[in-house]
Amino acid sequence: MRAHLSSALATVRNLGILAHVDAGKTTVTERMLYITGATYKRGEVHDGTTVTDFDPQERDRGITIFAAAVSCTWDGHRINLIDTPGHVDFSDEVERSLRVLDGAIAVFDGVAGVEPQSESVWRRADRYGVPRIAFVNKLDRAGADLDAAVESIRARLHPAPLVVQLPIGREDGFTGVVDLIAMRALVWSGDACQTGPVPEELAEEAAQRRRLLEEAVAELHAGALEEFCTRPSLSEETLTAALRDLTRTGAGVVVLCGSAYRNRGIEPLLDAVVRYLPSPLDVPAVRGQEGEERPADPAAPLAALVFKVTSAASGRLTYLRVYSGTLRKGDTVLDAGTGRTERIGRILRVQADRHADTDAAVAGDIVAVVGPKAARAGTTLCAQDAPLLLEPPVATEPVVSVAVEPRRSADADRLAAALARLAEEDPSLSVRTDPETGQTVLSGMGELHLEVAAEKLRRDHRLELAVGRPKVSYREAVVRGVSGVLYRHVKQDGGAGQFAHVVLDVEPLDEGFVFESTVTGGRVPREYVRAVELGCRDALESGPLGGHPVTGLRVTLTDGATHVKDSSEMAFRAAGRLGLREALRACEMVLLEPVAEVTVTVPDAMAGAVLGDLAARRGRVSGSQARAGSVVITAVVPLAEVFGYASRLRSRTQGRGTFTTRPAGYAPAG
Repeated sequence: MRAHLSSALATVRNLGILAHVDAGKTTVTERMLYITGATYKRGEVHDGTTVTDFDPQERDRGITIFAAAVSCTWDGHRINLIDTPGHVDFSDEVERSLRVLDGAIAVFDGVAGVEPQSESVWRRADRYGVPRIAFVNKLDRAGADLDAAVESIRARLHPAPLVVQLPIGREDGFTGVVDLIAMRALVWSGDACQTGPVPEELAEEAAQRRRLLEEAVAELHAGALEEFCTRPSLSEETLTAALRDLTRTGAGVVVLCGSAYRNRGIEPLLDAVVRYLPSPLDVPAVRGQEGEERPADPAAPLAALVFKVTSAASGRLTYLRVYSGTLRKGDTVLDAGTGRTERIGRILRVQADRHADTDAAVAGDIVAVVGPKAARAGTTLCAQDAPLLLEPPVATEPVVSVAVEPRRSADADRLAAALARLAEEDPSLSVRTDPETGQTVLSGMGELHLEVAAEKLRRDHRLELAVGRPKVSYREAVVRGVSGVLYRHVKQDGGAGQFAHVVLDVEPLDEGFVFESTVTGGRVPREYVRAVELGCRDALESGPLGGHPVTGLRVTLTDGATHVKDSSEMAFRAAGRLGLREALRACEMVLLEPVAEVTVTVPDAMAGAVLGDLAARRGRVSGSQARAGSVVITAVVPLAEVFGYASRLRSRTQGRGTFTTRPAGYAPAG
């Protein structure tokens, strides 16, 4: 029985589709569903008929906003796909998806190559160690160039790109590819793919590229090198096995090409998914925060990670990846973070917005469940008798805020409940009340992110809203620190008093907050040191320049004193908070504002006007590159100056300019 389950796991592929906005992720996903028979009709983004972009806002805007899970079958393998957003404002959706995936397809535009968000999602995949294959899309477009796209992958992403195909024809004449591994031609006519010999006019170039591929693989793979040195060429079996190993270790990236819109190149892409990307059995055993390991074994104790929560007509859906064990309908499981138990009412196989009930999910499955009331993205659900806490996805800090209020005061309670549900579904959104104005403030990753959230409140919850202008989230940082700041907290108001004595040093850091203690001789007991740290963290919430959060500092507790009766953790926490506030007032501080890397593509003749406008927005141009009658300008611009830039760029370029942004951290406000 166990052998049968293991063989079934070997035929599962859990992968995501990653790319920059408009590179063709959703079209690639739709064609994969169509080719595998999961759908009977090709979905089109421009027609609003796609399976994965099912939300009304996605269809209205023509972009992916929410990660959508779908499944299909190819060559006896079940492929679980997650189509992720490409827009930078929704990168948190990508982060949560990558946390539960075993592999990914990175889609690149055949004209633009590596774009800003392509690079961002690639780095996120690096962080989680997700093996990838690359698909250079849109080779039928004017200006498309596979070699240029591959060179941008090599230069900007720094993997070893291993190109396994040669295009047949260019731009409008692109009709197929030469498979350099099997040395055969694949030519598409409509939806039909014909296999045949390599065309004579491409035979020499194909042989040269096959040799370059063999040399590149032999440099990276010991087994291939051994055969390369003893035989005239690598066999198809050796080359395939070596490419599989290099993909799964991350030492190389297999590169394929095609045109998803014209249905060219999808079948070999599906073959590559099956051949090169790992199954749940091929990835390392999942590891808990205490170092415990759980294998991908349906018979092992249950361990599952929640990566998404949504509200649907069928109720609250909790999406999770089962890493080990078996989850059955009716099971009671443990929330390892809170210690609460949750009951699984239903288990659903997900096909975008459609669901099918199933009785059980085993290790390697990605499913949705109905029943858990308190589970959030990042929650670990596990067996009650074998607790395990998994590392949650990294949470992204919001950088843009708007004030929201109902137009009718009677809707105040409904708005509060709707905002709480919105923040539960999307952890990159946060809700707070401004202590000075009493306004409800919604914070997110960007202007579009907040627009989508506000529209969701209007459509799904039927609320009439007034939304303020976007505002950025400032930070305060230490430029020059102080040492030896003494603070005595003494309070006596009858009964037991409060006494705490601390001495603090403050010095600048590049980012974040670090607390250390160099107190010796037990002058401050360990439990009080922890209380001082908590007090210091309380003080970081409001800095001396404008009440903004403080970052970029190291605080060291160097000395202190206690009272035999009046000292307590509460007293030392207060001393830490008030002492650090006093120390920060003595430090030299700087106000930081969020900045974004803006990439603008404009016709040559309009570059000057765009450069002038970027300078007026306090932008610092970091580079420009000519590309087929246009110029690509890269600049770092304060995020506050990017609001409304889309309409300004359209007016300055007669609607011919485009731009993208990605977060670039914080910089001193100018």
